[in-house]
Amino acid sequence: MPSMPALIRISSVLLLSLMAGEALAAPSIARVLDQAERAQEPSLEPALVGEFALQAGKLPDSAAQYLLAAQASEGDAGLAERATRIAMLANDDARAAQALALWQQRAPRSLAMRSAAAALAMRQGKPEVAEAELKALLAAPGEEGWRFSLAALVGGGRDPGVPAQVLEALVEADAIPNRIEVWQEFGRLAMRMDKPELAQRMVDQVVRRFPQDPRVALLRASQLQQTGHTAEAVTVLQALEPQTRTSVDLRNAVAIAYDSMNEAVAAERVLSSGPQDTQTYGMRASLLAKQDDATALTALYTELSRAASKPDPAQRLLLGKIAEYLKRYQEAVDWYHSVPGGEELSEARLRAANAQGLLGNQAKALEEVRAVQSDAVLAEEARRDAYLLEAELRLRAGDEAGELDALARGLAAYPDENALLYARALAWERRDDIPRAEADLRKVLITEPENVAALNALGYTLADRTHRYQEALELIDRARVAEPDNPAIIDSHGWVLYRLGRNEEALVQLRRAYGLAKDAEIAVHLGEVLWVSGRQDEARRYFDEAARLDPDNRALQRVRETLKP
Repeated sequence: MPSMPALIRISSVLLLSLMAGEALAAPSIARVLDQAERAQEPSLEPALVGEFALQAGKLPDSAAQYLLAAQASEGDAGLAERATRIAMLANDDARAAQALALWQQRAPRSLAMRSAAAALAMRQGKPEVAEAELKALLAAPGEEGWRFSLAALVGGGRDPGVPAQVLEALVEADAIPNRIEVWQEFGRLAMRMDKPELAQRMVDQVVRRFPQDPRVALLRASQLQQTGHTAEAVTVLQALEPQTRTSVDLRNAVAIAYDSMNEAVAAERVLSSGPQDTQTYGMRASLLAKQDDATALTALYTELSRAASKPDPAQRLLLGKIAEYLKRYQEAVDWYHSVPGGEELSEARLRAANAQGLLGNQAKALEEVRAVQSDAVLAEEARRDAYLLEAELRLRAGDEAGELDALARGLAAYPDENALLYARALAWERRDDIPRAEADLRKVLITEPENVAALNALGYTLADRTHRYQEALELIDRARVAEPDNPAIIDSHGWVLYRLGRNEEALVQLRRAYGLAKDAEIAVHLGEVLWVSGRQDEARRYFDEAARLDPDNRALQRVRETLKP
């Protein structure tokens, strides 16, 4: 969908989640019933009402009911913990504080409790309290303490300056464990906070503490890039290159760092040294394609072709992909057809059909894709994907009716298959048929009520294309329950808050989303809210960043037409 966020564009999320946890990860009505019945507590009704409200995305109602349940259930620490987490997710600090107090009364201080207490303290503007809790977490043995501390800093504080203040105090107090991986993560967090002085200070500390570790140089390069000193960052990476010849992991890390600086030539150069395998060749091909270097990609293709005397399925699949990028579609088809078997065969057959379409052989493409659809030997997923590919082939050929027909036949073969319903929802949305798009997304949610992609997509679509903002918020809140630190969902949350006229709250969420994922659409959303808030200079910076990341982004084009920044 035109501004379909997020979820289908961003694959990486934080490993940690302040609110998350298993406590909110799955529907728990059965568990609530079981706990209440075993304890014979009077909290059954509010707990059930709270759980149903949670599943419906009505977070404020859920927070209120769960607090009532926790208050009525004397001694139940688990219920108090759940009430705390739901209240924090609902941004209800008053109820979160009441629930946290119950949790603290009923259970020993755990790492999770301290993390929640620190996050709540930052939200309440009490950095000293947060600092004390985080110091205790950082002093805990093992891996979990510092990870809980990091999670609290990521999720704590509506004012982004408060977590930064607390982190600076922890650095000043020398509270961060003297381990390179810990300092790396906290250093990266400082960079995401958009606090260059703090980031510089932390990098200086890392250099002083771990002067010989090459990971320090990588962190230093990242910090220099973020502050606009790209040339100096490249120099740091260049100094690391000799060490990459003896370490594959370092070689890959340096290549990724170069690529993040739009130095694809340097990234490919680093990868080309040392032992080569199919994965390395694939990474090099991707980098060369990214810079549109057809000459170098042709040389790589020739080099790899010479080594393809053995029928290695992965290698032949890769050669087909490279040939396809070079627009040698017939060669691509030949490579795909030569894949002898293995896990790669299904993908090769689908790609061969796609390449036939690119070659202009629409009839042959449809013949091959239909052969996959009817091949009972292939996995069901591959046969289902063949209907999705047929829809795409027909759309590319301008056959919009054929696209819908392919999806309809796919759904006849695989009734209520969610991937097909989701694809059809996108097709309806492109036709501005929002009711039908909504209907298909709701069908997904009937069979899979907690499908995060569908919840987020439907919520965003209602926020973006209708005036049903409260309903949109409830759908997005259901997605937030499952994945509260997913930047795509945070972006959707910020967008619906903006639609509701809650601009300052929207900015907090959108800044957080952009800190987690440098994505063009999130940048556009952030820029638009800044623009209408009267902060045009800052907004232009984000529009420029969006244009750098994705010049053809549809949301960016729309903003240029409406706001004319």
